[in-house]
Amino acid sequence: MDIRSIIAPVVVDREALFEFIDGLVDHAPNIERDIARLRHAPGDREVISDLFRAVHNIKGDASLCKVELAVAIAHPIETVLARFRSGEIQFSDFIAEAILLAIDRLELAAEGLASGKPLDGLRLLPLVQGLEKLALATPANIDVCATEMIEAVTGFRPAAAPPIPTRGKVSSITSGAKTQAAEDLRFFRSLANQFEARSLLFKGRTMRILRLALETNQLAEKKVDPVQLEAAVYMHDIGMMFLPESIWLKVDRMTQEEKLILRTHPEYAAGILSRMTGWTAAAEMVAQHHEMPDGAGYPNASKLGEICDGAKILAIVDAFEAVMLKHIHRGKNRSVLRAIAEVNACDNQFAPEWIEPFNRVIRRTVEA
Repeated sequence: MDIRSIIAPVVVDREALFEFIDGLVDHAPNIERDIARLRHAPGDREVISDLFRAVHNIKGDASLCKVELAVAIAHPIETVLARFRSGEIQFSDFIAEAILLAIDRLELAAEGLASGKPLDGLRLLPLVQGLEKLALATPANIDVCATEMIEAVTGFRPAAAPPIPTRGKVSSITSGAKTQAAEDLRFFRSLANQFEARSLLFKGRTMRILRLALETNQLAEKKVDPVQLEAAVYMHDIGMMFLPESIWLKVDRMTQEEKLILRTHPEYAAGILSRMTGWTAAAEMVAQHHEMPDGAGYPNASKLGEICDGAKILAIVDAFEAVMLKHIHRGKNRSVLRAIAEVNACDNQFAPEWIEPFNRVIRRTVEA
């Protein structure tokens, strides 16, 4: 395929492009649904067939509508799914994330082509190159290839990603620092998993918050170091585990004394991070994630200009998750709408400059 169709795609037939987009709008939610189902039941042959068929239809529609970029994206995904369907490779979270990322980029690219917007920020060439490499990867190396592709496109690695082999000569200091950071992140995530295990209601909480935080940061052109933000997400509530469970797992209304005890939890986790080499920024995010722009937060009553951006992101996504949990009995869709309404209504609790990118993340989630 001509590389120009990827780095500088053109619209051959606008009417056909809109027909392709109409079909993509139908297929994309089904792909996300089937990926979610496969995460729970990787051997479900019916779901595997449905997923393969959806991607195959996208490729067919793209070919008919002369959207070459979409063919370039869908074809290697179809190859990966064919290998999975035949039993040659195993389904994994990394493959799932790579496919979801590719479909998301395809939707954004199609919308950009329709509206005449530039596509430079979507990093389409690394996406297609990564997908092609993924399609040809050996079973033992496929998760590494998926991780490399995700990092090349988004700028951050998926949580608990497999180590990527070093190629060529690399500074021992740089390599060592990256290795230590990866090991630290695995440790932080293990602590978050321990925290989640304290209540069935917390299941999946960490990864939901991580996705929202990283995507919000991504839409704001990564003002915050994604690795530091990831560490902060894992660690921000670990301080709770130093407090009596009778307080932080309490369902009924807390007493004033219990509230004061609960407010000490950011300092414990921030203290751990600040004593580990390389995590000063994450420690600051954790320490400040309950501060508010008007100074009504804790533990230091810091005001807007004194709060770091990572803490501002963390405050929003953490509050959103808390509201989701509070309204979970209403059903998922209504919970999302209720939670986003509450977050937007608290104009004094969150940094206004981060509300807009967060809203865009939630809007994409709801529409999907």
